[in-house]
Amino acid sequence: MFLEIPDLLTAAEVAQLREFGATLNFVDGRATNPDSKVKNNLHADQQDPRQKASSEILGRALGRSARFVAYAFPKRMAPPVLTKYRPGMNYGAHADNAFLPIGARPLRSDLSCTVFLNEIADYDGGELSVRLGSREVDFKLAPGAAVIYPSTTIHQVKPVTRGERLCGITFIESEIVDRVSRELLFELNDVIAQEGEKLSWEARTRLSHVTASLHRQWGDAG
Repeated sequence: MFLEIPDLLTAAEVAQLREFGATLNFVDGRATNPDSKVKNNLHADQQDPRQKASSEILGRALGRSARFVAYAFPKRMAPPVLTKYRPGMNYGAHADNAFLPIGARPLRSDLSCTVFLNEIADYDGGELSVRLGSREVDFKLAPGAAVIYPSTTIHQVKPVTRGERLCGITFIESEIVDRVSRELLFELNDVIAQEGEKLSWEARTRLSHVTASLHRQWGDAG
């Protein structure tokens, strides 16, 4: 299951992040994965103080999104990073690392997130392509929109042939380790939220009891 959030960022936040993307220092993306033979992109320099500011904007936006929280059950999140692709750059088919060296203990990457910042017409190529069985699902969203997807999927960023692709990326460790359990719990909560006014108070209470019990059984908040 994928989750698209069309309005994660405000117009002002998009403008600020684009300004950061145009002015801060970018380095070879292979600095975070030197053994990769398919990674050909740029990452914002972690030593540039403007990267920290951009990371905070993206992190706050995700944290205030009720849809993101409901879907991801976020426990920890990697500091978001701006990434850039110029003509000829791409990131070939890969699966994200299971654990990332962040904080006092490694972060388990259950979910990956891409936040789009450019106008779609400003660049050609650069689609985020996620493999689903024998097919691929392509994402190229409007500025300020985000897509969240399981980190276990094989995915790629297709070659950029014109213009520049600027995005923010991050990885999320969820309270619900099992993907199927997490998605079922999201669906249950979503149905309760959408149908709440149509349900009797008793029925709503019973369903809420079920979701809370499953969250407690499946969750790991430690």
